[in-house]
Amino acid sequence: MPEPQLPSEVPPPSRLPKSGYLEKAAYIAAPGTIVVGLLYYFGSVYTKAYYTTLGVLPEDLGFSFQGTLANSPSALFLPLWLLLVGGLTVLLLLGWVGHWLAMPAHVAWRRAVIRGLLAAGLVMMVVGVPIFFENKLLVPLPHGQLLRELAPALVMALGATLAFFAVLLRVGQTSEAQSRPARTGDRLWLAGGALLLGLLTLCLLFDMVRYVAALGRGNAISLAKQGYKGMPYVAVHSRVPLMTSAPHITLIDHGSGSGPYRYEYLNFRILAKAPARFYLVSNASHWTDRDVVALPDNDSLWMEISSSREASAG
Repeated sequence: MPEPQLPSEVPPPSRLPKSGYLEKAAYIAAPGTIVVGLLYYFGSVYTKAYYTTLGVLPEDLGFSFQGTLANSPSALFLPLWLLLVGGLTVLLLLGWVGHWLAMPAHVAWRRAVIRGLLAAGLVMMVVGVPIFFENKLLVPLPHGQLLRELAPALVMALGATLAFFAVLLRVGQTSEAQSRPARTGDRLWLAGGALLLGLLTLCLLFDMVRYVAALGRGNAISLAKQGYKGMPYVAVHSRVPLMTSAPHITLIDHGSGSGPYRYEYLNFRILAKAPARFYLVSNASHWTDRDVVALPDNDSLWMEISSSREASAG
């Protein structure tokens, strides 16, 4: 008696679990890839702002992927914490307002709130657009340059949030009649809500990028104003005289009979080490008179690195 055969349209059993695993892996990998990409981007923004402010070429340092990622958590902690706390507060407040307006006795209030929130949100977004691109406010704020830079996008984000809540109230009002088919107006409201969510996301990302860049610049300025505290000291031994205008650098000429490394330069500190060169700065430099010196990493000189100033000062 011949054995029964499987229908031709049924795939072999060995292929069935593979497709399921691939689909599940895609659901997990896609959000994870986005998060890692954002962390890498913010880490690169911080690194570039930090080293550019110090006078070092960040492209020359050759940071690894892991090294760039390591710079993002500390820079993102405060904005993410504020975003989560602020978002939770707004969601709770708007949720309470939406629950109160959903009562049958508050139908008139609900319509008025929808119109008011939509109008206020659109006005804030329209007013924020020219300020957003001009990078300044019509009325200066008294809390420093960073707040003036972040405020325009925050105004637009708040306007998008108010308008999106108005869309939610409007869509919830029309969805109560479930037996009625969806109309073109309802689809337009949903499309508008999607656009508002996109605008909200872009504004928040824009401000986070600005904050991370400002944090990198601020940390670099703070390091320079504190006299490069924590950076290693170094004495440079060179075969030839160095062409540098760094202030308060001590030159010791050991003479022609002292060996190949005749010239010794003291009171340097290392800012960064690139694959092909060292970036040095004078120990006595300040933020206003700093002069970064880039020296090649070859046999024309060697570095005597120490953690104490006395060892590098001879």
